[in-house]
Amino acid sequence: MPHKQLNSDDNNSNKLQSFNKVNIKEIEPTIENITEYIFKDFNNVINELINLILKRLNEGKNEEIIKKNVIDFFNIHMIILKEIYDWFLNNQNNSNSIFFLGYFNYHGIETNINKKKAMQLYQKAADLGNSMARLYLTNIYIYENCISNCDKAFKLSEKLAEEGIPNAINNLGYCYHWGFGTSTNYQKAFELYQKAADLGNMYGLYNIGWCYSIGAGFEFNEQKALESFQKAANSGYDAAQCKLAFMYENGDVIEKDMDKAIYWYKKSAEQGYECSQHKLKKISKE
Repeated sequence: MPHKQLNSDDNNSNKLQSFNKVNIKEIEPTIENITEYIFKDFNNVINELINLILKRLNEGKNEEIIKKNVIDFFNIHMIILKEIYDWFLNNQNNSNSIFFLGYFNYHGIETNINKKKAMQLYQKAADLGNSMARLYLTNIYIYENCISNCDKAFKLSEKLAEEGIPNAINNLGYCYHWGFGTSTNYQKAFELYQKAADLGNMYGLYNIGWCYSIGAGFEFNEQKALESFQKAANSGYDAAQCKLAFMYENGDVIEKDMDKAIYWYKKSAEQGYECSQHKLKKISKE
């Protein structure tokens, strides 16, 4: 796979790229040939992509941003989305292929959005022990459809947390916090949020701030809450940026400053965070 720079000379680079395309076309781009000629380093590239997704999840990036990162990743590696989709489709003995086929269906990449099919594929990959599939199932169970899947969310989170996956550790804390699939245990929840935050997880850091800010079952400490929100906001987490903006707007624990409030609302809104977008529209009308 040509994932290294081909040449610093544009003409030579263009010729080499054209040569590669001609060769592939003349061979006939069957799925088998794609495997041999385009995806020689497939496993390494897919592992690189999985690490990228985990990194973005840890940073608290929303799914639209991660989806764009995934598409950009394939483009950077000169992998045509239709070809990689077909490759995933025809290599269903590989749990990563099954997961990514589910991912493409869930987000409508090179196919129509089909969440039911995506969930089936995630489950199939999860049954084969695929950690990414288990993590995505957990996120869906907890944040989109927990009413009927609380027990599944807890069990999956517990297993993934044992693997040291920061998002899973935070999810397990969330289960203990709200009693999803287990008894409510605020102390356990806080410890897990802290463990996730120590691993650089912005969801965990934000949840620590939230715990300090409400004090319901936790220590009430507005200054520590502010510090957590500030750190998560500085790291680019959109929800924390919105929360920090709100605190500046209302003078909560911090001196009221509308310029800083607008600044943080904008930072959050630019990432697609709806609450911040609504706040900016409201402020502009006042």
